[in-house]
Amino acid sequence: MDATAEQDILTLPELERLRAGDEVAWHEFVTRYERRMYAYLYRLEGHQEEALELTQEVFYRAWRSIRTFRAGERILPWLYQVARNTQIERHRRKQLPRFSLEEAQEDVGFEAISARPGPVQAAESADAQDRVQRALMQLAPEYREAVVLRFVEDLPYDEIARLQGVAVGTAKSRVFRAKEQLAGVLGGVFSE
Repeated sequence: MDATAEQDILTLPELERLRAGDEVAWHEFVTRYERRMYAYLYRLEGHQEEALELTQEVFYRAWRSIRTFRAGERILPWLYQVARNTQIERHRRKQLPRFSLEEAQEDVGFEAISARPGPVQAAESADAQDRVQRALMQLAPEYREAVVLRFVEDLPYDEIARLQGVAVGTAKSRVFRAKEQLAGVLGGVFSE
């Protein structure tokens, strides 16, 4: 297990504090994971406000169901599952329309993001990120989720498969197809 995975394991004392409703423990927990959950949900939703509302809902649901979490296991896969279920339920309630690549006729490009951007590069980077986000929103939800989990959240295929409730081969196929579709939209520069 790598160092990042070890950091995501809740110890029994941490879990007991969370289960007891300890406000300090919950504040630390939310602070530790809110950015990852927000980034994940933003990539799936494409809207800051929706991602923020969903992030809040994820931590509320985590608070309600922390008793189902088993001590000694990694918390991130569990949180991703809570986030995924929350997002799916929100869409069922809203009945949001689905978009396909065929329906979207937007010209989307891609630019490399530099490590230390100056003002011009910062503006270009924000523009590139916006174009990538718009391209992500053109993918079917299951492809978008798979590619975000793989490349943004850096999850292995077996965890992606478990989160999506599919076989590992299906998860790999979804990531591959998403990459192909993004490459077509972004000019063939999207690669692992």
